[in-house]
Amino acid sequence: MSRSVVLLMALLLSACGLFPRQDSAEDSKSWSAGKFYTEAKSELSNGNYAAAIRLFEQLEARYPYGRYAQQAQLEVGYAHYREGEQASAIAAADRFIKLHPNHANVDYAYYLKGLANFNDDLGLMGVVSEKILNQDMSERDPKASRESFDSFRELVTRFPGSKYAADSVQRMKHLVNVVALGEVQVARYYMKRGGYVAALNRAQFTLKEYPQTPATEEALHIMIKAYDALGMFDLRDDAERVMRKNFPDSRFFPDSVAAREDSWWKFW
Repeated sequence: MSRSVVLLMALLLSACGLFPRQDSAEDSKSWSAGKFYTEAKSELSNGNYAAAIRLFEQLEARYPYGRYAQQAQLEVGYAHYREGEQASAIAAADRFIKLHPNHANVDYAYYLKGLANFNDDLGLMGVVSEKILNQDMSERDPKASRESFDSFRELVTRFPGSKYAADSVQRMKHLVNVVALGEVQVARYYMKRGGYVAALNRAQFTLKEYPQTPATEEALHIMIKAYDALGMFDLRDDAERVMRKNFPDSRFFPDSVAAREDSWWKFW
């Protein structure tokens, strides 16, 4: 063997010590469920989410029954969430809820679904910052906001004592305005195109499902206009009385009731 070959082999062997050993599939064959879980949690803690997902999935495949497999299903969802894979996180949470509807940690799955659709970078059990609360509502995906709200609401309703309930309520207070505004925007769309019945239904739905939100004022306004356009004047007047009582200085009202017919459409 030439001297150069010997030197090259020595360099290669010494270089091996510079890199951490990667556990091969052969090495992990003898791993227990606890070992898989520990290694996966280590990867998760270090921000190696893809590696953590692989290990959690291997754990469930190798040991499909027991507490480690169940916990791995939740951890996979969280890892997907932290990796920015919202759809995969939601799918993992839905799967857990379907498989284990009475599990002690099923509230976590609902919370994770809400977070994934909330689509912020606060992390699990984060606090809703002023930046998030002041975010322009139009910047959010209405469908995702609605689904996020529904997940948080289900958690709070079914598990009022959950450790995730307080944060869920805080996020709901913000999201309810987003969802309600989305409903009003749809009602406004129908109204402008002459779909008075559809606009009326959306406005009524907003008042019923999302009362005491900033969208309430315009929802009442749309109801008044829709009733007026449909010739349902008694209901129009009833809605107007409610609106005047709750929003006496509304920007949607003309200066006087007598001027309503002349100036009504100036407010859009």
